[in-house]
Amino acid sequence: MKKVRGRSSCAVEKEFVFEFNAGRHSCVLKVPLQFPIQQNISDLHGRLMLLHKIPCFIENELKTSLTNFVEKETTLDYDREAESALLRLTSGDVDVNQLTNAWSRSYEETTLEHARPEEPSWDEDFADVYHELIHSPASDTLLNLEHNYFVSISELISERDMEMKKLLERQAAEMDKVMHELGNTLSDHDVNAVASQHFDAQQVLENKWASELKQVSGIQKHEYQGWVIKLHQDLQKSHNSSQINEEIKMQPSQLSEASDSGARMFEEQPQLEESFTIHLGAQLKTMHNLRLVRADVLDFCKHRRHGSSGSKLRRLQTALSLYSSSLCGLVLLVDNRVNSYSGIKRDFATVAKECTDFHFPCLEAQLEEVQQVVLYARAQRSSKHKEQPDIQRNGDDKSKNVERNPSNILPGEFYISRHSNLSEVHVVFHLCVDDNVRSGNITARDPAIMGLRNILKVCCTHDITTVTIPLLLVHNMSELLLMLFTGFMMEMASWDGGISRTVQFLVPKSISEEMFYQLSNMLPQIFRVSSTLTLTSKH
Repeated sequence: MKKVRGRSSCAVEKEFVFEFNAGRHSCVLKVPLQFPIQQNISDLHGRLMLLHKIPCFIENELKTSLTNFVEKETTLDYDREAESALLRLTSGDVDVNQLTNAWSRSYEETTLEHARPEEPSWDEDFADVYHELIHSPASDTLLNLEHNYFVSISELISERDMEMKKLLERQAAEMDKVMHELGNTLSDHDVNAVASQHFDAQQVLENKWASELKQVSGIQKHEYQGWVIKLHQDLQKSHNSSQINEEIKMQPSQLSEASDSGARMFEEQPQLEESFTIHLGAQLKTMHNLRLVRADVLDFCKHRRHGSSGSKLRRLQTALSLYSSSLCGLVLLVDNRVNSYSGIKRDFATVAKECTDFHFPCLEAQLEEVQQVVLYARAQRSSKHKEQPDIQRNGDDKSKNVERNPSNILPGEFYISRHSNLSEVHVVFHLCVDDNVRSGNITARDPAIMGLRNILKVCCTHDITTVTIPLLLVHNMSELLLMLFTGFMMEMASWDGGISRTVQFLVPKSISEEMFYQLSNMLPQIFRVSSTLTLTSKH
């Protein structure tokens, strides 16, 4: 039975009287009750049976009488309140307009029919418009405009690098002069002062160019988004659509011109790669594509200023699949600090800044958001450990590391960044690895291996159909990783229902062709397909 609804009026005490016969004795039960009743009637009935030791054969009769009493008195209270409200209304104590407005507002707020539709965000509107335009004749114009913006940023970066190079050369010459005079007319204090001045000058120059690049990128993003929205609005006008389409088709392709003019200046290094098609699954098999590629991991991110026709096709393919269910992902092996100050993280951040991202926040903003999420997650885990001290933590070293710096992530954990300004990648998985991966002391249960498995699971649940994974070329780790991936890819069917995917295994450029082809011969043996059986009946 449902709880009786309470009212805002003051509580009133009423006496419940129940008469019953127990053998030859007539009994009367009198219980004071506070109205409105704030508890479940079934619970109240059970308490009365227990406290007053009511015989069990009276249970149903008592419950029926109690229910009728509560409902009757509650209805009388409602009637009295209604009569009082009508009296105040007829006497003019209550404003009719104010009352009707309150009723209307309450009805609209609680009824789905009158609920306000969610206001579409600017990002969603721009995504829909861009997706429509990139699949129209305007795609060539969009790519040309993006390339022009990329060239502008590249020229600024070249100027920055040149100015920084001149500054370093001048400072190196000054430091040489100071070192020659050390011990004669200058002391160690003078050398330190000059070094401090040089450092300050470098910081000022770096901050100046960082501010200018950020400002230019912001202007480009604002102009580009405004131009895309305006073009879409013009295309929506039926009487101008044909004229606009003709203008789009007649615009020259600046990417092609740049390719022709720079063909002699730039020549792509031949890339070693092997492709395989495999079928995995216990009963219902799923086809997957495997590729073994010898390249640098950042080659999948860089745009070429004077590229070939293939670079334009890759850029077009990346743009076409930006808002689709066929995204491309890349795994970067990073340390436990969520920043872009050193190593591969710094190189990747440099590449990400070479082209303005017109769809997602810049890399620095995304990393700041990740840091906030990491701190929040660490605080939640710490509070759980304090509430449940008996639960064992995942190793004393990890616990000490988290307590020392809660903003760091643990080996096997990863964070994700989204990009629309990279050559062949939409999503980057920054996987944290420790020294075990670099030293070769790794097992099948290593956090890095489990992190790769979790990355594959994210790919299956978020429409990432192509993922590039670096092979860990230390001792026999490549073979181990490939064997483990066989099991992980078998699990994919339970994660996504058996969708065909492309997995690219990346090996560094430094390996020889002989080793590359050894790995290539290893792939068909590890990802072997069960042979078919031909069943014939005996006559």
